[in-house]
Amino acid sequence: MEAYGNFAAVYDEFMDETPYEEWGEFLTGLIEKYGISKPVFGQSTEDKLRSERDLVVDLGCGTGTFTEYMAARGYDMIGVDNAQEMLSLAMEKRDAAGSSTLYLLQDMRELELYSTVGTVLSVCDCVNYLLEEEELLQTFRLVNNYLYPGGIFLFDFNTVYKYEQIIGDTTIAENREDCSFIWENYYDPDSQINEYDLTIFVQEGKEDCFRRFQENHYQRGYTPERMKQLVELAGLRVELMIDADSHGEVAPESQRVYILAREVKKNGM
Repeated sequence: MEAYGNFAAVYDEFMDETPYEEWGEFLTGLIEKYGISKPVFGQSTEDKLRSERDLVVDLGCGTGTFTEYMAARGYDMIGVDNAQEMLSLAMEKRDAAGSSTLYLLQDMRELELYSTVGTVLSVCDCVNYLLEEEELLQTFRLVNNYLYPGGIFLFDFNTVYKYEQIIGDTTIAENREDCSFIWENYYDPDSQINEYDLTIFVQEGKEDCFRRFQENHYQRGYTPERMKQLVELAGLRVELMIDADSHGEVAPESQRVYILAREVKKNGM
């Protein structure tokens, strides 16, 4: 599952049109409506001490852009990722922002926290990197284990439809001033796995000198129905499932889906 080695250095540049702020506004609205975690702004010094129910984990946090956005909104954040190169950039952002985000180098399939937390988030199709249902189920069970009673798990994922009809077997190329990339997709309908072959050129030293490197990424598409089943098998209760782009009902043509699930075992809810 490990990826984003050399790509980490140019990840933010190529993702500069990602609507993190739009996502953040929508997701904080869902946390306020359904969740138990509260921002620390306006709380007393005593209340600001890491209350478990107010801790928010960003699972698959990458370079920390979304994590630090949530920290700026007042949430007590923990960022988790398995790519050291990405976390190094995330910690630079934390230091620049003066936040207190804790970053952990961990694989989500082996999540290990020091306490329960009120909210676990995972955005930007991180769970699609889990290629086997058993891996998803293991991750969801760990999330459930570390959720404070009544806490919520809020994540997005790309659907089978998106890989089959939109991304699969397409080539995307983009040229920037000091870097460029070629992104080739190969979709296997039998395994429902999409292979990303990334070729990246980064300017180094002289104006006409570029370093070339390649990375291979693999993601699996899941149907909303099957994803809901796996979440519930992990002991969580699905309370909301919506189209991530329209914020309406999930449709056969939905490309990305949000699921909001609640911990229900530890308090008998």
